[in-house]
Amino acid sequence: MQYDVFNGDADGLCALLQLRLAQPAEATLVTGVKRDIELLARVNAQAGDHVTVLDISLAKNASALNRLLQQGASVFYVDHHQAGEIPQHSQLKTLINTDATTCTSLLMDEYLAGQYRAWAVVAAFGDNLMHSAQQAAQSLSLTSTQLNDLQQLGVCMNYNGYGESLADLHFAPDALYREACRYNSPFDFITDKHVIYQQLISGYNDDMAQALAIKSDYQSASMAVYILPDMAWARRVSGVFSNELANQHPDRAHAVLNFRPQGGYQISVRAPLSNQTGADELCSAFATGGGRKSAAGINHLPLDQLGVFINAFAQHYH
Repeated sequence: MQYDVFNGDADGLCALLQLRLAQPAEATLVTGVKRDIELLARVNAQAGDHVTVLDISLAKNASALNRLLQQGASVFYVDHHQAGEIPQHSQLKTLINTDATTCTSLLMDEYLAGQYRAWAVVAAFGDNLMHSAQQAAQSLSLTSTQLNDLQQLGVCMNYNGYGESLADLHFAPDALYREACRYNSPFDFITDKHVIYQQLISGYNDDMAQALAIKSDYQSASMAVYILPDMAWARRVSGVFSNELANQHPDRAHAVLNFRPQGGYQISVRAPLSNQTGADELCSAFATGGGRKSAAGINHLPLDQLGVFINAFAQHYH
């Protein structure tokens, strides 16, 4: 049996799109909202089974990965988040690069020698890797309008992955993948699935307009903290709002906080675009934190730890 395990954002989804367009396979899909990253715990593969893992931290899935390897499954792991110690095992193949300028879909693009590069460009835009996306797109000879279409699709697909639960999302990530996986080109997807595309754009624009009206709760020359209201639109927009703030203020670090239904906060952190480092280190200092150098997060911060986080954030990006 084949299991395809992928992050529910644009990067994880587009990495799988590229792989399955190049190497079709019937697979059991395992995914969830953007912050649902301990996905390997849901997989019970045995000897003879194959597991593909895309865009989730190996460090956060190490125990489940070791279990799968011990059970005899073979694993192909592609990612750009913190990995920790990578197991050495004959049944494990990894493509892991934590450089701030890459993402899982760009790693997959390299692995597949650019066969479906336009989907990788979509993902890079979704991960707010503007320069990397533009570089990757150079070989495609796109018009400015086409490049803008890929950027808009990437941002909206990334936006669709954020929420406390699947109920917050416009489309469940596995459903969106199934809609997209028949299209070699994202341009064909945009044309044929125009209703889906427009729903994502409309939702993104509406939610972003509300977010941009929010004022920061804490701010200095080097960092800003925004606490969003406890509403579905705010949970959906947290990631793309963080990216937009980073783009508007490239020399400033940003933290966007959402209230969680069970109490506490969920946090998205963006390092300054002018110094894309340290977000993973900052967030990993907290129990449920992790991510990559330029963008990371904390899944649950108790209410009484808000001051501790803000002080750590300010110290990290002083």
